[in-house]
Amino acid sequence: MKRLQLFSGNSNPGLAKAICDYIGLSLGRATVSTFSDSEIYVKIEENVRGNDVFVIQSMSDPVNTHIMELLILIDALKRASAREITAVIPYYGYARQDRKDQPRVPITAKLVADLIGSVGAHRVLTIDLHTGQIQGFFNIPVDHLYASPVLLTYFKKKKFDDLVIVSPDAGGVERARAFAKKMQVGLAIIDKRREGPNQTKIMNIIGEVQNHDILILDDMIDTAGTIAQAAAAIKAKGAKRIFAGCTHSVFSGPAIKRLNESPIDEIVVTDTVPLKEKDLACKKITVLSVASLLGEAIKRINEESSVSSLFD
Repeated sequence: MKRLQLFSGNSNPGLAKAICDYIGLSLGRATVSTFSDSEIYVKIEENVRGNDVFVIQSMSDPVNTHIMELLILIDALKRASAREITAVIPYYGYARQDRKDQPRVPITAKLVADLIGSVGAHRVLTIDLHTGQIQGFFNIPVDHLYASPVLLTYFKKKKFDDLVIVSPDAGGVERARAFAKKMQVGLAIIDKRREGPNQTKIMNIIGEVQNHDILILDDMIDTAGTIAQAAAAIKAKGAKRIFAGCTHSVFSGPAIKRLNESPIDEIVVTDTVPLKEKDLACKKITVLSVASLLGEAIKRINEESSVSSLFD
């Protein structure tokens, strides 16, 4: 093994520590703070010359601050002569701005990818990108992992009554179909029409949900408008218990209020995004860790062995 070091910004210190515990390393010493005018200050507090360095940082709220922390950490490590730098981004922000769907708008997911590559990262390791084509926005290798094995292990232990997996929109059908195949259960799809940013309207349900337990599967929950409307529509069609599973618990704006008021019995998320204090007001939330998934990928990248088996 090349000498391996892990560093972290301020976005998700709990996950960074859990990854270090899995690998059996201490988190690298670095100062990541702000000046009084909110400029970010970074100093690497130990030698990294010639080493294989991984920077763990989710692009969670406050998104722009955490992106800048990541970029400055990478720049500091490059100037300190690290041999290889991998940006470990459990949650990739700006991923929904991945195409020009209106005149005169940017493709911000591509812009962020360019920034990470140009500042000196050699590789990106991430989980459940909002759309797969974002991998092509990078000019450096991307190892794209999926949290579905973590969610699958959890839900296989639960007892369901004629479970049906539901995709909350057409874009998530492939994810839901793969999950339903592994669970050997049925599939349904919500026909969702988006009326504006963070605004959706449920139109109809394609598939049988009456008298079934339901698992709504998505890559993220942001304002929870989509999943709350989907759950209400499914319940109105005669579903029994309703569960929700997602990778990224963004939980912005009225998300917690909507989840509390929804007919969802349990919301299962991972720790790619840390829960805030206000999120703990929702007792329906169960958090699973992706530390072992990321830790194993980091070990294999460091050893230059195959990571592909973790993609399943």
